[in-house]
Amino acid sequence: MAKAKNVKPASADAVEIEGIRITHPDRVLFPGQGVTKRGLVEYYVAVKNLILPHIVDRPLSLVRCPQGREKECFFQKHASRGWPEELHKVRIREKSGSDEYMYVEDISGVIAAVQMGVLELHIWGSHVDDVEKPDRLVFDLDPDEGLSFAKVKDAALDLKKRLERFDLESFPMATGGKGIHVVVPLAPKHSWDEHRAFAGGMARLMGEENPERYVANMSKKKRAGRIFVDYLRNQRGSTAICPYSTRARQGAFIGAPLAWRSLGKLKDAHPFSVKDAAKLARAGDPWQGYRALRQSLPKV
Repeated sequence: MAKAKNVKPASADAVEIEGIRITHPDRVLFPGQGVTKRGLVEYYVAVKNLILPHIVDRPLSLVRCPQGREKECFFQKHASRGWPEELHKVRIREKSGSDEYMYVEDISGVIAAVQMGVLELHIWGSHVDDVEKPDRLVFDLDPDEGLSFAKVKDAALDLKKRLERFDLESFPMATGGKGIHVVVPLAPKHSWDEHRAFAGGMARLMGEENPERYVANMSKKKRAGRIFVDYLRNQRGSTAICPYSTRARQGAFIGAPLAWRSLGKLKDAHPFSVKDAAKLARAGDPWQGYRALRQSLPKV
């Protein structure tokens, strides 16, 4: 992996990278791969041009593993005291009252998150300047245990064609786990209720037309031998793993955006890891045209 630039020695047990003080840089976060805190920072610096368009100015939820992935990990969605200022705060209305969420504006914010032990970055489907107008639709194709990955790829292509019937262009991402996300960029001009209604309608239709292949119900019993078309990430406050974020799992795998033409060659849902930073940076953005799209959901 290429070494990060703008690195300064801070003390005997700390370094400064991109203006962020990284303590215990040699702490191993992914023991199976030998990835240290400094190594994880260097990964994000290497892919910053790829991850920033997806993460900047979106409310975040975080999976923190301060001592590494094999020790205690926990989910955090609200801001708390003592966090670096590079993790900005935004107050968002909740069912009862409101609370502060975090977001980043640049790579320093992502590095600050690593300093705080974050191994997974999950993003909202809207931006902080208008959280009530979602602009990112995501379907999580989650296979039952033992189901072949070939069937997941077939499901992604099936969903792509279904979305095209509504004049919606979509983009696939290997989740770094066992499934595939199919992501649809949208113009921010509809409500969360409309957002969820369309996603839920699509998932249920797939289940009704192909009940032997798909299910829109998250019940473990009902999804036996089938693919759960998870549309629930499209409701207000729900999140999905950010493209290029690491996963807090054995392998130091990442959420990897792909071109549709690359899907056929895919052997599993974790084709890339932190170790592939240089390769990913050289390859560039596989989602060509994603940011230029201003698509609209049909009325349901």
